[in-house]
Amino acid sequence: MGYYRKSTAQYWIPLVEQIIKADSTCGRCGKNSMLADNVTGERFCGKCGFVITETLQDSGPEWRSFSKEGGADPTRTGAPTSLAMHDRGLATIISPMNKDSSGKPLTSTMKSTIERLRTWDSRSKVNASSDKNLRQALSELSTLKDKLSLSDAVIEKASYIYRKALEKGLVKGRSISALIAASLYAACRDTETPRTLKDVADAGNIKKKDISRCYRILHQELELKMPVVDPVQCVARIASSIGITEKTKRFAVKVLRDAQAHEESAGKDPMGLAAAALYLSCVKNGEDKTQRDIAEAANVTEVTIRNRYKGLRLDQNMDTLGGK
Repeated sequence: MGYYRKSTAQYWIPLVEQIIKADSTCGRCGKNSMLADNVTGERFCGKCGFVITETLQDSGPEWRSFSKEGGADPTRTGAPTSLAMHDRGLATIISPMNKDSSGKPLTSTMKSTIERLRTWDSRSKVNASSDKNLRQALSELSTLKDKLSLSDAVIEKASYIYRKALEKGLVKGRSISALIAASLYAACRDTETPRTLKDVADAGNIKKKDISRCYRILHQELELKMPVVDPVQCVARIASSIGITEKTKRFAVKVLRDAQAHEESAGKDPMGLAAAALYLSCVKNGEDKTQRDIAEAANVTEVTIRNRYKGLRLDQNMDTLGGK
């Protein structure tokens, strides 16, 4: 007896029709009267008013894509979260556009109501004293970032340190400006960014003593592990500020590498060592730079440069004679 096999379409077409029929049938009254609102994304029954779905899932892309015309397609991922924002960039706000969901302008009465709602919405987000403290501190941190030309990674680390200090209650009774400056200096030390304590103090118009005190508290209470600053990283900063040539800069780096190999740099200020190495390199290569010029660029004293210069010169003489 002969038989035939049904095609794939014969299997799937009745199934799809059954799914569409079930999707358009109300689960309460059983009527085939389902409607959809394209603005709000709701799906509801036109007979009994039963709401099945409140919002529709947006099936747009999760990545950023750019067209050839140069415009960016809208995405639903939004801006990235950041510790440098007091709300981490996750807060919702009432739109400043005075239009309803269909795009029509609001009436004058509704405008005043929405304006009051915006005011209370903004006030409700900073009702706690810790929120106000964090908002003020991160605002000052943004100012310090621009003055010191720091990267986003350093600012994120400083925000993380300050948030930890706020959680442990280290901010009570202390200056917000001094503590955020100390957090920034700790972040610079942790990320090996060449910024001195004096640089941070001058940028924030804060006493160096206050920042040092807060930094010691952060280091002790938060158990921070700071890496040793490499003086080689300070060479480029000093050299660029007073216009030292690349040849002199390279020789200064070589001098510092030799000093590290002989353990001459242990326990010494990295900025002073870099300044002394640059001065030794200038003398060696015949470049006309005085101790005062280099000392002002490195924010150290001329006495420091002379003391470190003696040790580096002795170390270079040992290398010349073959001593190790």
